[in-house]
Amino acid sequence: MNRIRLFIWILTLLLAIPPIGPVRAAQEATKPAGPSQIVTAFHGTLLDVMKNAKSLGIQGRYEKLNGRIEQTFHLGLMARIASGSYWRKASQTEIEKLMAAFSRLSISTYASQFDGFSGQSFETLGEKPGPQKTTLVKSQIIDPTSGRVDITYVTRKIKGQWKVVDVLLDSGISELAVRRSEYRRILKTGGISGLIGVLNAKADQLLAE
Repeated sequence: MNRIRLFIWILTLLLAIPPIGPVRAAQEATKPAGPSQIVTAFHGTLLDVMKNAKSLGIQGRYEKLNGRIEQTFHLGLMARIASGSYWRKASQTEIEKLMAAFSRLSISTYASQFDGFSGQSFETLGEKPGPQKTTLVKSQIIDPTSGRVDITYVTRKIKGQWKVVDVLLDSGISELAVRRSEYRRILKTGGISGLIGVLNAKADQLLAE
């Protein structure tokens, strides 16, 4: 549970429910998921990975988490915020490589951290408005021996879809703020190319189980 604490980078209510015909059913099926729904789906995938961690291995966990993390998080926006002013100075090729490295490390970290199951569960508690047109989704990881850990997902609607853009741990620490602080030191000495190298090296280390 301590490793989960270290890493960790919120439904539309119907007031009246008339009979659902074919057109209405099709509309409901294609309705974009809300903030709480994307978090709950993400937790479901994490729990499945944890329960099958040993048989999947690190590579299997990575593959299983890959699509869900890409659907849940806006990794491109997170990479842009974490790299700060250096993003604006980077070439298109550098940006593409940085996004790929950031995504790879993010998925590798989850695959490495969630490597077993001992009765843990997840609970989505609700959502509330956040700053800058975001919605905060409060949730908890419940461990039978260690108790509850609060996790708040910062979500934003981007091009019609809700995406997670930051994660706040129970202490209120922003995952994105921590990354930006770490990346700033690397960017000062190695620039975008140096950061890309460091991110890929860390991912390689995590995946070499």
